[in-house]
Amino acid sequence: MSSTDEKTRGGFMQRPLSIRIKKILTVLLAAATLALIALSVTRILQKTEVTEQFPAHFVRVTEAGEEEYEDETVCPVEYETEDGAYTCVVNYTFEEWEALPTGHEIDGFVYRLSDGRALGFDHVASEAEIRAAVRDLNTDANRSTLSIALALGLMAVSFLLMVLWGHFFTDYEQIWFLSIMVLAGVISILVPEEDVNGVKGVYIMAMYLLDTFLNILCELLIAKQSKWNFIVSVFVEITEIVICIVLAYRFATLATTLFFWLPIDIISFINWHKHPDRQEEELTRVRKLSGKTRALILTAIAVWTVVVGYFLSGLSIRTDLFGGNATVETLVAYLDACVSAVAVVNGVLIFLRYQEQWIAWMVDAVLEGVINILSGQYVLLVLKAGYITNSTYGYVKWRKYIRTHEKEEQNLLSL
Repeated sequence: MSSTDEKTRGGFMQRPLSIRIKKILTVLLAAATLALIALSVTRILQKTEVTEQFPAHFVRVTEAGEEEYEDETVCPVEYETEDGAYTCVVNYTFEEWEALPTGHEIDGFVYRLSDGRALGFDHVASEAEIRAAVRDLNTDANRSTLSIALALGLMAVSFLLMVLWGHFFTDYEQIWFLSIMVLAGVISILVPEEDVNGVKGVYIMAMYLLDTFLNILCELLIAKQSKWNFIVSVFVEITEIVICIVLAYRFATLATTLFFWLPIDIISFINWHKHPDRQEEELTRVRKLSGKTRALILTAIAVWTVVVGYFLSGLSIRTDLFGGNATVETLVAYLDACVSAVAVVNGVLIFLRYQEQWIAWMVDAVLEGVINILSGQYVLLVLKAGYITNSTYGYVKWRKYIRTHEKEEQNLLSL
């Protein structure tokens, strides 16, 4: 803990009343989370019997131009009966979907359920298929309850963290961390995620919230010049690898995370451990770049963006995250390439303990924020806001540390 932090240690966030309030909020939020999860699981797994089965004729609802599939592995197509009373979704391969005629019609079966709902299939469904379809319907029906449970669970863990380790953080750092977590929870409820590539939106939101929590904690530890940020960062990388694979996008970021960030986190932890501050071993010594080095870095980022962006934009892999918009996908490919380049620079600068890593991280946050907007990932904008505010805080903190220690070294030399 730095001398500045020592002055704010024991602030109002660590007073007995504040700690008691944080404990109460942790218990209440955890209890509400468990109650909502139990309620949702009970509703999702509730048994529903088939009361009637009868044949039906279905007509394709949309045409190829509206569905906009491009080299997809699975292409769901919606059908409905002529009176619009029943619907049926059939999954085709991309080749089968391309061959479908306009106004395609199929014969299938409708299964009425004891709760009044109905399921449509293009074949005689097995009992297992019906159970799975009912669970999907129930999950969709309880999406809002699950979203609230996720948000409250995130807040509970955040408050618990500040109960257990609040003494390590200043008042500002605790308030900043909890504010970001609460805001992320609120946004996750107000703007729920849609299903992507066959994955339920609630599961995607859970990954986003976990990513937000780990990233914000990691950022806070970096600002405090703590080597333990790299251990948290390992879990960040694992989470973001899973997100990229599930959403089938941002392959430059995926490769950078897998082959650069995971190894550099381990190496950086070792390097920071070898360079503790002379007076305060909890801190790591940091420094700044020369102007010539900055120019070389900017040139390297520009070249990487053009070359890798061109390569990524030519890949045939597609995701329904952008609604089949080829222009947006190309733009995201170049943005992703630039983000990966800036991220590599950021990782190297963190490893070498340079203050300019904060500037790289701010640029990274802005570019990723644009990608999040284009992708409809609005809850992750909270994370980017956290990046920018903490990067400003961290840059000022590191810069002050460097200036202080430069003066101390000059004073020692003058003796």
